[in-house]
Amino acid sequence: MLHQITDNEEPMIAPGTMSELAFNKYKRWQWWFLVALSIGFLIIGQSAAVILGRFYYDQGGNSKWMATLVQTAAFPLLFIPLYTIPSPAETSTSVSSSIKVIVLIYFCLGVLIAADNMMYSTGLLYLSASTYSLICASQLAFNAVFSYFINAQKFTVLIINSTVVLTFSASLLAINEDSQEPSGLSQGKYLIGFLCTLGASAAYSLLLSLMQLTFEKVLKKETFSVVLEMQIYTSLVATGASVIGLFASGEWRTMHGEMESFGKGQVAYVMTLVWTAIAWQVCSVGVVGLIFLVSSLYSNVISTVSLAVTPIAAVIVFHDKMNGVKIISMLLALWGFASYIYQNYLDDAKARRAQAMHSSQNDSAC
Repeated sequence: MLHQITDNEEPMIAPGTMSELAFNKYKRWQWWFLVALSIGFLIIGQSAAVILGRFYYDQGGNSKWMATLVQTAAFPLLFIPLYTIPSPAETSTSVSSSIKVIVLIYFCLGVLIAADNMMYSTGLLYLSASTYSLICASQLAFNAVFSYFINAQKFTVLIINSTVVLTFSASLLAINEDSQEPSGLSQGKYLIGFLCTLGASAAYSLLLSLMQLTFEKVLKKETFSVVLEMQIYTSLVATGASVIGLFASGEWRTMHGEMESFGKGQVAYVMTLVWTAIAWQVCSVGVVGLIFLVSSLYSNVISTVSLAVTPIAAVIVFHDKMNGVKIISMLLALWGFASYIYQNYLDDAKARRAQAMHSSQNDSAC
C-alpha cells in the first residue's frame, strides 16, 4: 500500500532533484506554502518590472544605468521581513564558512548581478517587451548546462527536449525582421538588443547555479532568513556598482532633464522608477527563495511562466504586435516550459515511491 505523507511528516526527496537542505527542514505544508509564495513573487514581480521598464523607455527615459540601478536599489525594504518574520531555529549541525569567504562570495555575486542587469537594461531599451521576454526563454537552456556542471543536475530526455525547443524559440526571434522595435530602431540596434538579452540570460543562469552552490556548500543554513540575507547583501554590492556606473558614464547629468521631459509627467517618472525597483525586489526574493527551496533549475523554469504573461500584457499596454513568428516562438517556449514541469512531476513521484519503499522496509523490520 502506498504510504501517504502527512502534513506533520518531513518529506523525503531523491538526491540531485531538489534542495535537500530546505526540503528536509520544513514540514510538508510549510515547504509547499513557501514554494507557492516564491512562485507568486517571481511571476508577479518579473512581469510588472518588465512592463514598467518598457514604459520608462517608451515615455522618454533613456538612461541604461538608471534602469540598471532600480533593479536592486529597493533592497532596504527587505530588512522589514528579515527582522519581523520569524524563522525556524537552526539545528546544532548547521555549519557556515568564515565571514571573509562569505563576504567575497557576496561581492562577486553582486558584481555579476550588476553586469547582468546592465545587459538586460540594454536589451529592453532596444527590444519590445514581448520580444525581450521571449528571448529570455534561452536562460533555461543555459541553466541546464550550468546546473549539470556546477550543481550535478541530472540530464533527462525531457530536459534535453526543453533545451533544444527553447533554443529554437529564441533563434526565431533573432531572425524575425518584422519585430516591432521601439522608436523605429535599426536592425543593427535590434541585433545589439538581442545579443545583450541573450548574454544576460546566460549570466543570469550562471548566477542562479552559483547561488545554489553557495547555499549548499558555503552557507549551509536551514532558515528562510538566509534567502533574504543573500538578496540584501548581493543587492547592496550591485547597487554600489550601478551608482558608480551611473556617475562614471555621465548619465546622472541628464536625470533632471529626463524627468522634466518624461511623457506622463515628473510624478509619473518618479513613481515608475519606485515601483520598478519594488517589483524587481519582489521578483528577486521569489527567485532566490526557489533556489533555496528547490533548485536553480526550477527557479528558472518558473521564470519562464512570465513568457505567457508579459507578452500578453505588452499587447494590452503597449499594443505590441504578436505576429506569426512571435506566436510560434511563444508556443515553443511554453512547450519547453511544460517539459520541465512534467520532469518535476516525475521527480516528485519518484520521491514518493522512495519514501513508500523506505516505510515498507521499516515496517518489515518491526
